[in-house]
Amino acid sequence: MFGSSQSGRPGHETNTEESFQIVEFLLGQDHYAINLFDVKEIVEYARITRLPNSPPYIKGIIDLRGEITTIIDLKQQLAITAESATSEENSRIIVLDDRLTSSKTGIMVDDVLTVSTCYSDQVDVTATSGDDGSHIMGIIKKQTRDKEKEVTQLIIWLDIKSLFTAMEQN
Repeated sequence: MFGSSQSGRPGHETNTEESFQIVEFLLGQDHYAINLFDVKEIVEYARITRLPNSPPYIKGIIDLRGEITTIIDLKQQLAITAESATSEENSRIIVLDDRLTSSKTGIMVDDVLTVSTCYSDQVDVTATSGDDGSHIMGIIKKQTRDKEKEVTQLIIWLDIKSLFTAMEQN
């Protein structure tokens, strides 16, 4: 990176394009991502204690190493109706960085797939709805191989900061 003109990507001779790291996860059958630096840790499902009179998207709370952590059902908050292929007990919790939320918070997802590096030329921002309430930063087009052929996988890149700002204002 320093003094090198190679970006490490085939066919890309310069390193002028911006790169960023994401955590990819499943909600229903679709792939989603948030910025890696918005994530503190990923933990396995723990028994969630329901809170009375809380909004429907608040799944409840867990005790995470002695700290009460609020769990948000991301599918409920984003109105995703697709059924997951896994049971709730097999889901994962992405604990968010403390600077994003006013209290210790995690989001429940069906599965965490990978951490990957993406480049700005892979992101299509025109594909989003343009609605300020959508909380979508863009659609990441990622090339993968499936049974010896190249396929483009679409990953919905969420703006988790704006999502939580909107939730805290309600």
